[in-house]
Amino acid sequence: MEWSRDEYIVTDDRSALDAEAVFGFLRESYWAKGISRETCLRSLENSLCFSLMHKGRQAGFSRAVTDRATFAYLGDVFVLPEHRGQGLAKWMLGCALAHPDLQGLRRMMLATADAHGLYRPLGFAPLAQPEAFLEIHQPYAAPAAIGMDEGGDGDGDGISA
Repeated sequence: MEWSRDEYIVTDDRSALDAEAVFGFLRESYWAKGISRETCLRSLENSLCFSLMHKGRQAGFSRAVTDRATFAYLGDVFVLPEHRGQGLAKWMLGCALAHPDLQGLRRMMLATADAHGLYRPLGFAPLAQPEAFLEIHQPYAAPAAIGMDEGGDGDGDGISA
């Protein structure tokens, strides 16, 4: 799918995606600071990606982690500083939400520390029952395995077998 507005294009075409530009932004963002290149690339490979392009160059990005039937998690939404102030984030998200693979979903979620005003007009609202939701949160610098001790063998003694 592709949408155009002035000199900008939003596309889900993976061949347009500049993964290095996306990684360069995300590794410095407050929500993905410290993300490894490998993790970032794997996240792109396993998501429905939307590239905001300006004259063939990455100007913004968003992605949906989805089963394309019941649920999607919207994440990694950004517009590069030099392209901000033109309503491009709202337009890019509108394009994403109109994508055929995201229609009829039972639930779509996102998390943001600072952009509630962007998402509310698009239909997002605080959780109706936040007590029903749980998470496992592991910052990117944390060990990859849950329940592993310093030794890495999971027995709590700090000694690796």
